Amino acid sequence: MLVTRIGGPTVLVELAGWRILVDPTFDPPGRRYAFGLGTSSTKTRGPAMQPGDLGPVDVILLSHDHHADNLDQLGRALLPSAGRVITTASGAGRLRLPNVTGLEPGESTRLESNGKETLRVSATPARHGPPLSGPVVGDVIGFLLDRGSQPRPDLWVTGDTVLTRRLRRFARGLDVDVAIVNAGGVRFGLTGPIRYTMTGTHVVRLIDELRPRVAAPAHYEAWSHFRDGEQGIRAAIGDAPPDIRLRFRWLPAGSTVDLTAPSATPI
Repeated sequence: MLVTRIGGPTVLVELAGWRILVDPTFDPPGRRYAFGLGTSSTKTRGPAMQPGDLGPVDVILLSHDHHADNLDQLGRALLPSAGRVITTASGAGRLRLPNVTGLEPGESTRLESNGKETLRVSATPARHGPPLSGPVVGDVIGFLLDRGSQPRPDLWVTGDTVLTRRLRRFARGLDVDVAIVNAGGVRFGLTGPIRYTMTGTHVVRLIDELRPRVAAPAHYEAWSHFRDGEQGIRAAIGDAPPDIRLRFRWLPAGSTVDLTAPSATPI
C-alpha cells in the first residue's frame, strides 16, 4: 500500500492496482472560506502536489462535499474525471454527477475493473460535531477498504469525526491493517469550546481501541480552525504507551510512503 499525503485530508492511496484519492483539496493558501453559522477558516498552506501531478485517478473517496477543507474548488473540478466518486447519500444528491455513488454508514459498493483486484468500499460512521449537531454540520462518512483476499481489511479512513461511543464500538469490532485518522481538534471562536474533529488525545484513545498495524494521522494542519494541530498529535503520541506509540507512522507531505514495509518511519 503506497500512500502520499498531499495536504489537509487529501491523500493518494495506491492499493491492489487502484489509484484512490481521498477528499481532494488543491486550492492555494490565503483564502477564507465560510463553514456555516457564521464560522469561517483560512487556508494557511497549499497542497504538496498539484492536480496535474496526480496522474490518473480511479476512485475519489469524498467523506463530505459541503466543507471546503474537504472539497474545495480545484478538488471539485476533479470529480468528473475520476472513474468513480463515493460519498454520502446526501452529497450524491447535491453533486448529481453520473459517476457518483452515495452511501449511508454500513452500506458498501464494489470496485471492479479488468486487471485490478476487486475492492469493497464500505461507509463507516462519523459525526462531525457534538451530539444532535448532524442537521447543522451535515452528513459525514469514513471508508473501509477490503480486498477480501487478505486476513483483514486493508484500510480505514475515518473521515472528519469526533470520538463518539459509536465510533469506539466500531473500532473495537474492527481488525484492520492501516488506519488513516483525521485529527486537528477543530474549533471556532464563535462556537467556543465545541470541537468538530478529534484531538491528538482522542486519536490515541481510538487507536488504543482499534490496534491496527499502522496508524497515520491526517487533516491536522494547513487551516486556521485547527486548534490542536500537529503539536497536539505529537504530544499525545509521545505520552502513549510504547505498544500504541509504535503503531503510528508519519506521512511527510508530498512523499510516497509504503505502509506495507517495516521500514516506514515511526513518528
